[in-house]
Amino acid sequence: MATLSTLDFLTRLAVGVGCGALIGVERQWRARMAGLRTNALVAAGATLFVLYSEAVLDPGSTTRVASYVVSGIGFLGGGVILRDGASVRGLNTAATLWCSAAVGVMAASGNLLFALLGTLGVLAVHLVLRPAGRLIDRVPQDDPDIEGVRASIHLLCDRKAEPQVRALLLQALGTSGLTPTGLRARREDDHTTKIRATVAVTGDPARALEQLITRLSLEPGVRDLHWHLSEERQEPDAEALA
Repeated sequence: MATLSTLDFLTRLAVGVGCGALIGVERQWRARMAGLRTNALVAAGATLFVLYSEAVLDPGSTTRVASYVVSGIGFLGGGVILRDGASVRGLNTAATLWCSAAVGVMAASGNLLFALLGTLGVLAVHLVLRPAGRLIDRVPQDDPDIEGVRASIHLLCDRKAEPQVRALLLQALGTSGLTPTGLRARREDDHTTKIRATVAVTGDPARALEQLITRLSLEPGVRDLHWHLSEERQEPDAEALA
């Protein structure tokens, strides 16, 4: 039996869409994957589903419909999470869509003030905690899980390009903030040279090493290039670094 007036329906829908749009403005401003329209639509959809349960179905089914909304947003959020090399992107976007749905459900259930307060809370997380997170990232800290770990970089290049590639490798290691501890070169019969460099790791090396690999892979004469981590403590290679 319908218990919701048209004015109530429009008011709750407007608040739900407005809250989602407010969250989306911040995301659009930062050029994220889910911006103004996506967050507004997610909030509108969540609001409409819950309003449907109140207007058409038994009002007591609102909680059950809200749980279905949460499950559906989980699938939508999974679509914006992407793997980028050793890192994962889109987690904040997925969480923001989840929050947009939450404020929509809040607005649809008639708690308009709570929906607005929830929106302000989401915006505060993005605007206030972002610089706080960056500040924490700058604090040096020792990680016992990666203490003493060394990374090995393996490179295969044409023999005539060996001097230039070795020089570029050492230069790239220096600019990436990695400390080289050894360098070994072995010349193969097919006029290629295998180069292995070891570096000491003082933090998470994935980003720096991926940037280094990307930079060197564009050099002419480089045929293969990869890296891996080893927890074994290695002695410096026989060939000293100049």
